[in-house]
Amino acid sequence: MDITPRLNRMFAADGRCLVVALDHGMFHEASFLQGIEDAPAAVRKLAESAPDAIQLTPGQAHLLQAIPGPSKPTFVMRADTTNIYTRPREQDLFDELLEGAALRAVQLDAAAIVVNLIAAPGNSALHATCLRNLAKLRAEASIYGLPLMVEPLVLRLSADGSRWESSDDPKAIAALCRQAVEMGADLLKSDPCADAADFPRIVEAASGKPVLVRGGATVGLEALLERTHAQIAAGAQGLVFGRNILQAEHPAGLVNALMAMLHGAATPEEALRLIATET
Repeated sequence: MDITPRLNRMFAADGRCLVVALDHGMFHEASFLQGIEDAPAAVRKLAESAPDAIQLTPGQAHLLQAIPGPSKPTFVMRADTTNIYTRPREQDLFDELLEGAALRAVQLDAAAIVVNLIAAPGNSALHATCLRNLAKLRAEASIYGLPLMVEPLVLRLSADGSRWESSDDPKAIAALCRQAVEMGADLLKSDPCADAADFPRIVEAASGKPVLVRGGATVGLEALLERTHAQIAAGAQGLVFGRNILQAEHPAGLVNALMAMLHGAATPEEALRLIATET
């Protein structure tokens, strides 16, 4: 089935998209809940700030979909859970696909579904599990014309060995993104590169599929805006930000600033002034 109708609900007319990820409760890491302890209030406030889409779990989708009217953000559904974010890190890593995820996403009126593709040193079994999950979800999503967003995560151990963190190695990111495309991804949720000048390598690996940059761990506001502007200029067609928005001092203002950068070509300086004006 054609995925275009659902993608058109997710992406604006300029072909770009800001997704706010609010699926962190799925990962069983207490620090991820900062700022979203009250899930109904968090979803309501984010919906009012009007990003293009909000990424939620099946169990919390109703918080968005119960909002009346056609102008609320589009729903994107998380299809799996993992323990890679647990602190301190677990020795045995897993990624578990939700049973019947594609059908459930359609029932909940999702515009797309998201699944991990994880590569962590010394954890080939986890990578193999992710490939099986991806293949199963690809087959199911194709039945319903449901766009499949794959989140390639190249991991490395932190300096002290206490947790997993995202790698910013463009070669490794590009290789995993390419594998995701080869497996049937319709769009990618990729980590940024350390140097935005390397990001076109990721876009090339995507072979024409839209690449959305994930926010990952929180960084300073000015650094976030500078990095985001550079990745957009380097070819990113969208953003999927969670903690950097949810744990910001002014989440709604940051959403508006990011939308201005993504859809209105605002500079980091203009975006920063926009946040200051709205607070």
